[in-house]
Amino acid sequence: MKLNTRRNFIKGMTIAGLGLKTNTALGLQTENDKFDKKLPVLNEVDICVLGGSCTGVFAALRASRLGAKVAVIEKQNSFGGVATSGLVNIWHSLFDTEKKKQIIAGLTLEAIERLSKRDAVIYSQNDKKGHFTLNTQELKIELDELILESKIIPCLHTLFSEPQIDENGKLTGVIVDNKSGRGIIKARYFIDATGDGDLCVRLGVKSYLHKYLQPPTMCANIEGFDEVRFNSLLKQHGKEFNIPDGFVWGAKVPSTNSYMLAGTRIYGVNCANADELTKAEFEGRRQIRAILDMMRKYDKDRIVGLVCLPSYVGIRETRHIECLYQVSDNDALYGKGFEDAIANGSYVLDLHHQDKPGITFRYLDGTERYSRPGFPEERGRWRKETETNPTFYQVPLRSLIPKKINNVIVAGRMLDASMISFSGIRVMVNMNQLGEAAGVTAYLALNQNKKVREVSAKDVRNELTKGGSIII
Repeated sequence: MKLNTRRNFIKGMTIAGLGLKTNTALGLQTENDKFDKKLPVLNEVDICVLGGSCTGVFAALRASRLGAKVAVIEKQNSFGGVATSGLVNIWHSLFDTEKKKQIIAGLTLEAIERLSKRDAVIYSQNDKKGHFTLNTQELKIELDELILESKIIPCLHTLFSEPQIDENGKLTGVIVDNKSGRGIIKARYFIDATGDGDLCVRLGVKSYLHKYLQPPTMCANIEGFDEVRFNSLLKQHGKEFNIPDGFVWGAKVPSTNSYMLAGTRIYGVNCANADELTKAEFEGRRQIRAILDMMRKYDKDRIVGLVCLPSYVGIRETRHIECLYQVSDNDALYGKGFEDAIANGSYVLDLHHQDKPGITFRYLDGTERYSRPGFPEERGRWRKETETNPTFYQVPLRSLIPKKINNVIVAGRMLDASMISFSGIRVMVNMNQLGEAAGVTAYLALNQNKKVREVSAKDVRNELTKGGSIII
């Protein structure tokens, strides 16, 4: 077949026979399938998880514990994602907003309990109903142990390159690159836990960006840091060092003298774009050095030292994948319940603005506050008072299932959610639950020989409950 004729044939192919046109990247990969046949098959598994954040690892754990053979692919040198490689060391409350009802358990609670045995957790409240501060370097090791205990195949320092499509247009494997070269990991089902929806996008699945992406933040572990003093210095001298107005928070790292500072703000970047991601990494490190220079100049009595920089910038948001259902703003704000709910969350909906400094917090009781470091808070209401208020929101399984792909489910921040609802759903204790649900769903699809979207949500909820999750 001549090259041009072959290219036109490939561009007309569909994914899994479902009418989904291939995109350019997929067309090129399929066009070169004669080269793919020469690539070694590195592993054949039941389920392949792309992305080794806690979300991805928890997906792998759930599927493996149910009996599937699972591989998890991670480009970094450790598992844990933003928690470990990004240094973000707070997991939010497992209770509802009133701290009366526990709404999250599962692998999140299991990980916290395992870390607490090593003095790697600080409980914000004695009754353990508040947030948790973790030593996330200890979490790296704990995730290693969990993976080894469950006999999951770990693939660190391994970069997902392209999907592999067979002659019938079915996704059968993923092409990866690592120190051993290029090869293929074959699987029957796939979990896209890449954060940016890389697998789905390279399969041609529709995605979208919100008008205002929540800007990324680069964290750092610093010794000798004082948050109150820092906020005062930032208001007085931030402009001198070109430190953008944004928002500042942080927490002590358990069992150390370090403080995890999240005090940078990188505006105007989409970190799903390679050039803009590079720009964000450079700018984040520049801002951290500027922060240290400012403190050294204007707080000379205090000795501050940079202990650790993250492996990558803390990305809040990039692409969202179009799924069977989009969680609307009102779904979250009014605590809508779903028959196919697989996750519960009580974290406040917080909008990290692109068009102004600071954060707007919207609470389920109808109140609202705008907070900016060094300035008085502005308080108000986003809705009128009511006799009762919701105390948590939910995420339905449908928001993880792409519309036209038979053997892929997403897990993580690329879920289908509107801008305000996403601002609360995106935090790690919620993402952890999405991973668990994706792992269970992929296993059930495998076990029942079904398309992912054909799996009963009732069955998923039952298996999650059996595995220790709280399903409401």
